Amino acid sequence: MSWEAINAIAQAIGAFGVVASLWYLAVQVHRSTRVAKIAAQDSAATALREVTKPYMENAELARIWQVGLENLSALSPEDQSRFFHATYQFLKAFETIHTHYVYGLLDLELWQGWRELLRHYIAAPGMAHYWEMRRDLFSQRFQKFVGGLEQPEKQFTVGRLLDEKIDK
Repeated sequence: MSWEAINAIAQAIGAFGVVASLWYLAVQVHRSTRVAKIAAQDSAATALREVTKPYMENAELARIWQVGLENLSALSPEDQSRFFHATYQFLKAFETIHTHYVYGLLDLELWQGWRELLRHYIAAPGMAHYWEMRRDLFSQRFQKFVGGLEQPEKQFTVGRLLDEKIDK
């Protein structure tokens, strides 16, 4: 066997090694991306769950949230302050969820559900009032996104799921 034949075999083996390495790297990147997406989706759900969990555990906080969404003036100044703090946390969770979506970390189907939920809540009078006053606390990208949301024909928030009137 000549040196040229040995060289050609060595180059073929080297080329195969490069292709195998690239294939392995592609598989690892794909797995890593998938894990990142799953982590982002879990993070999104956890963030919103942490914001809303106190409303399930504390009837007074639930009342403040429910009344504040629909009739902010029915709350005392102290309760309005609590409502504003809760609204900030709620919207910050959604800003994070939106950022995950923008960077491709949320599946479209999941994102559509989150978007629809936000669309109903941002249209609630109390939250809409907060948004008008404090939108500057959020990124320009999120402000633009929220500004482009269409108003739902029928708003479904906590107090309106069962067509309850909020006059408390």
